[in-house]
Amino acid sequence: MIKLLVVYIFLLSHCLAFDFLERCNKCSKACPSHQVFSNSEKGNSSACAKPSKSCQDSKYRTLDGSCNNLKHTEWGMSETPYWRLVQNNYGDGISSLPISSTGKPLVSARQIRLSVFTNKEINDQKYTLLTMQWGQLIAHDMSLAAPPPSSEVPVCCTSNGMYTDEASTNAQCAAIGVPVNDPVRSPLGIKCLEFDRTKTTKHNNCTAPKVPADPISSTTSYMDLSFVYGNNEDQASPLRAWCGGRLLNVIRKGQEWLPQDPEASMTCNMKNRTNSPCYLAGDPRVNQNPQLSILQVVLLREHNRIADILSTLNPLWTDEIVFQETRRILIAMFQHISYYEYLPILLGAENMVKHKLIYPDEQKYVNDYDPNINPSIINEHATAANRFFHSSVYGHLEKYLKNRKEADSIRLSDWLDDPSVIEMNNNFLELSLGLTIEHQRANDRYYDVELTEYFERGSNELGTDLRAIDIQRGRDHGIGTYVNTRAVLGLDVPKAFDDLVGLIPDDLIEKLSELYPSIDDVELSVAGSLEIQEKNTQVGPTFLGILLKQFYNTRVGDRYFYENGENEKIAFTLEQLQSIRLGSSVARLFCDNVKGIQKMQPNPFEKISEKNKLVPCEEIPTIDLNLWKEKPKSLLKIWLSFLSSII
Repeated sequence: MIKLLVVYIFLLSHCLAFDFLERCNKCSKACPSHQVFSNSEKGNSSACAKPSKSCQDSKYRTLDGSCNNLKHTEWGMSETPYWRLVQNNYGDGISSLPISSTGKPLVSARQIRLSVFTNKEINDQKYTLLTMQWGQLIAHDMSLAAPPPSSEVPVCCTSNGMYTDEASTNAQCAAIGVPVNDPVRSPLGIKCLEFDRTKTTKHNNCTAPKVPADPISSTTSYMDLSFVYGNNEDQASPLRAWCGGRLLNVIRKGQEWLPQDPEASMTCNMKNRTNSPCYLAGDPRVNQNPQLSILQVVLLREHNRIADILSTLNPLWTDEIVFQETRRILIAMFQHISYYEYLPILLGAENMVKHKLIYPDEQKYVNDYDPNINPSIINEHATAANRFFHSSVYGHLEKYLKNRKEADSIRLSDWLDDPSVIEMNNNFLELSLGLTIEHQRANDRYYDVELTEYFERGSNELGTDLRAIDIQRGRDHGIGTYVNTRAVLGLDVPKAFDDLVGLIPDDLIEKLSELYPSIDDVELSVAGSLEIQEKNTQVGPTFLGILLKQFYNTRVGDRYFYENGENEKIAFTLEQLQSIRLGSSVARLFCDNVKGIQKMQPNPFEKISEKNKLVPCEEIPTIDLNLWKEKPKSLLKIWLSFLSSII
């Protein structure tokens, strides 16, 4: 009798499997290509964020970053504060902008920009624009200075650059002053540049009145593709197709694109066009610039490509399982590319090996997870060290044909907050090739004029100044000074401007002494950007120390980091891990997801050269997704479990 029952269940499970396959096929053909939802569905988390439920030892990471650390469940969670290396430098010790040692305000951030961070075009001779752009992806994945509630945002500077009455009465005003000798703004009568302060723990009454404010980051701290999937369930839900594990997309001209933001008129610069593309993704900055939008589209396509393969290999998997497994694989790819291809360019491979950020010769697991390491984003990283790389942004984006001959170019400021350009003509292919061919700007003290005079200009003649904003953001967050940060990092501490000799070029030391009354007043964002770069890196010693610490914490503090094998429930199999290591590359991403690319250099972060020649896409390694195919006995167990639950 028992044997007959087992046979019956086995046959029934196979009948159900065939029925499921039929339904799955119908589902895949009927997957929606768009979805409309209201702004209220996007969700807004509290600045006092805590896990909403008790934590389980799940195979999959949460969307909001909670429960990654089972002891400190809120570590790395979205809508939680940055943490500091150095004690805050607020003027009042609580939240006001820093002041100098004389008790007077610091010199205008715009004045510092004009004096030190001038406009000059110097190309990096080795690395492509893709290097800069991948860095922005990582920055968006790990940090977003949360805006305060709109009702609490004062208007301190008018659209034509004049101070309002509120500028002198509201303590939250932090507009950037324009010096009287400003060669660009002063002749036009512009007195200020608007600047909105970051939401802090004060906005949600999370701290007592005399407790210092801590700025809030809206994203998770983990390298988890939150810019693709969102930072909470409310953000993620509208991005999913809820069918076959796929992400929502629209099809135009036979290609997949990100879904349309239903609030496009508020999100994008539509230029009086209706139905112009304005994308919706896991991060609100998805439309900021064309290169960023391209990479977001590439990752959307890669998710859906993997999901389709996994669905075919495992027809009994539910939409949720396919989605989570695909997300898990794509995050692992992103982590591998970022740590083993991108970060060595910035930090030096030898430094990364020495400080245990990478293990290039490892064939097994790297079991380095430490539940005592807080992966939360370091304030000095987000508002100083990582912003230094804005200097590598190129102001004109070159387009290239399939034969790698230059076609033409587009002006960056013409297309900020307007991604429609990447869908025009053959621009997606040609701008994608441009990312892998065009030089990035050198990481130095020089900035492209598109960033310092025309950033976010929209339809206006002038925009704002991104470098001045970077300096002002450091003040807004009250980050520690240059001297204090070096002390915490264990570096030599300068006690006078003369002590900077050999660390910063002499002519720039003189400029710093003119801008700041004391060496103790010099800002981290400023002096850190002027240091002579360490060998085989793109940064000086102070920023190097901050970046190494942050990316070590990001790796070791992530229980789900792809190389960790301590927990069998979470870990990839060794065969899967080795395939991820072998088959994860930006070259492979472009080959699989940019229509028309048939050849690619193995390392697109570097210029094409004798050591980095173009090769057919067929020769670039890929991940073997067959390693994720469930064995038949596992399928039977699934159905037996299902049957037992309904009997």
